[in-house]
Amino acid sequence: MTDGPLIVQSDKTLLLEVDHASSADCRRAIAPFAELERAPEHVHTYRITPLALWNARAAGHDAEQVVDILLTYSRYAVPHSLLVDIAETMDRYGRLTIAKHPAHGLVLITTDRPVLEEVLRSKKVAPLVGARIDDDTVIVHPSERGHLKQVLLTLGWPAEDHAGYVDGEAHPMALREDGWHLRDYQRNAVENFWAGGSGVVVLPCGAGKTIVGAAAMAQAQATTLILVTNTVSARQWKSELLARTTLTDEEIGEYSGARKEIRPVTIATYQVMTTKRKGVFPHLEVFDTRDWGLVIYDEVHLLPAPIFRFTADIQSRRRLGLTATLIREDGREGDVFTLIGPKRFDAPWKEVEAQGWIAPADCVEVRVSLPNDERLVYATAEPDDRYRLASTTPAKHGIVESIVASHPEEQILVIGQYLDQLAEIAEHLDAPTITGETSATERQRLFEAFRQGEVRILVVSKVANFSVDLPEASVAVQVSGSFGSRQEEAQRLGRLLRPKADGKTARFYTVVARDTVDADFAQRRQRFLAEQGYAYRIMDAEDLDRA
Repeated sequence: MTDGPLIVQSDKTLLLEVDHASSADCRRAIAPFAELERAPEHVHTYRITPLALWNARAAGHDAEQVVDILLTYSRYAVPHSLLVDIAETMDRYGRLTIAKHPAHGLVLITTDRPVLEEVLRSKKVAPLVGARIDDDTVIVHPSERGHLKQVLLTLGWPAEDHAGYVDGEAHPMALREDGWHLRDYQRNAVENFWAGGSGVVVLPCGAGKTIVGAAAMAQAQATTLILVTNTVSARQWKSELLARTTLTDEEIGEYSGARKEIRPVTIATYQVMTTKRKGVFPHLEVFDTRDWGLVIYDEVHLLPAPIFRFTADIQSRRRLGLTATLIREDGREGDVFTLIGPKRFDAPWKEVEAQGWIAPADCVEVRVSLPNDERLVYATAEPDDRYRLASTTPAKHGIVESIVASHPEEQILVIGQYLDQLAEIAEHLDAPTITGETSATERQRLFEAFRQGEVRILVVSKVANFSVDLPEASVAVQVSGSFGSRQEEAQRLGRLLRPKADGKTARFYTVVARDTVDADFAQRRQRFLAEQGYAYRIMDAEDLDRA
């Protein structure tokens, strides 16, 4: 027995004592292979999953390193059965390899013949492969490269893809590092991605994911298709590429609801790509319009299902996923792993903060009580209605006004889920509102006015969660959200993390109705940030003035 901060259990859960002197070091060490499940005040619960172990293996970690970390930080003896299970699970990755054969094209090769025999007996694998070349090799239909990887993952035998990539149509470009340069972690991210061929780079909001994308494009020297969340994001990407690379305006096209430009670098929105007409997705043809050398998926954790389906068919193209969190609320992390690629690089938020590249943040949960009449309505409401009733209580309005009043000189975002709630708050604050109904032109105008300081307070819906660069924002007040969405919590905090000119700390407030599902969902939403090392201070609304 040692005085470590970690208790390792045979059911693959890890209990981390938050107040222990070594907890921060331990949390960073286990992050590559363990996922946070619960994050109350004193003990956080992590779980070791096969996918987390395979992602760790793909990122260069081996079973010996994982075992050593557990033995180093565990307070008690680590169950031997768990150590064996970790070693065997990680050893499953790579026993099957997809590769190019000089005479037969795409093949599936094994280093363990019984594993190949096992997977070939699967009814799901049979239609994806062809003739057996020898005892250890079977032909793979070229169009089924992605689908085969998906199926093999579900069977518990994830394949390493060494089949290589086409170069695509050449298109010269370079980074223009005048007055700036790639940060070390950005350079490492690009190098790790390129060495693996395809995969995902995980960086905090504000850490320069767009720069990583531009550097990957400079490495590829090829036509590039960039997929983004919305038109505002598309135009921010274009602006950044024009500023940071040798690309010209004529070389970059926008493919959105407003424009349909196909150019050597084309930036397309997920919305237009997944527009369905008469049962088909006509705009997915953009994938075939040019001989793309690189496909970049911004905010890959939001990738829509139709894009997944088409991505399965373009496995010969290099694919780069960019995100602040690999968490998907639909549980399709396995599809990201197989179709985009495994995690190639992950920079912990607190490490990037310590280097001064993102702002430090103070997270505060302000709890309010429902008035008695609302408590009665809530208590007798149907379960499906309770979250909306609790999260939109008018009791939150006064709290929001108090928070705004306590930051008279700062740029403030008020963020929520429900449009009627946001409209009421905006009216109280005399502030403009941006929702999904706001035109792209008006959104850009208001965002620019906010950046220039002409507008100090913006009330925004979930349309501002992703890919909106607002470096001047230093305070956010969250009044409602998408139930227990951890990814949304990360993105909303991310709106504040651009470094501040004066080095000050960002403030992230979440206003929560106590003793309701609003509070339950808030705890779930905070899990990801707790995993990154952020702690929520909890305070009563009545104590707000002393914050």
